[in-house]
Amino acid sequence: MEYYCTYQERCYKEVEEKLFLLKASNLEKEKVLMYLIENNFINEERFAKSYVRGKFNYKNWGKIRIKNELKFRNLSNKLIEIALKEIDENNYVEKFHLLAEKNWQTIKERKGPKKNKKFVDFLSRKGYESHLIYEKLRELDN
Repeated sequence: MEYYCTYQERCYKEVEEKLFLLKASNLEKEKVLMYLIENNFINEERFAKSYVRGKFNYKNWGKIRIKNELKFRNLSNKLIEIALKEIDENNYVEKFHLLAEKNWQTIKERKGPKKNKKFVDFLSRKGYESHLIYEKLRELDN
């Protein structure tokens, strides 16, 4: 389990699920998890910050999607807010605009409702805020 945690940052829930798959008893799970936490193999804050940086920098995810994925992993709202500070606001907006413009160019539809829907759906799935999406849509649609 040490190797599992050092290979890639893991949250408590992921390690717990792995132990379940390995059919560890409840007592064994508890002992292993305590050991991993005490020896800093599992650190939820470190995991959250790493997760935010990775998903933003490499997958171009927006804050909404990142936040939802971290909630799914049972991280606290306070921890999620701390981790989201890893994203520089100027960099976030810049990346959003680049992604939006690139997507607008790749949509084969003519200007109109179909193209607009595809554009909005793509950026919504990526997890960007609706006010950013609709502002950019108005800008590109003109």
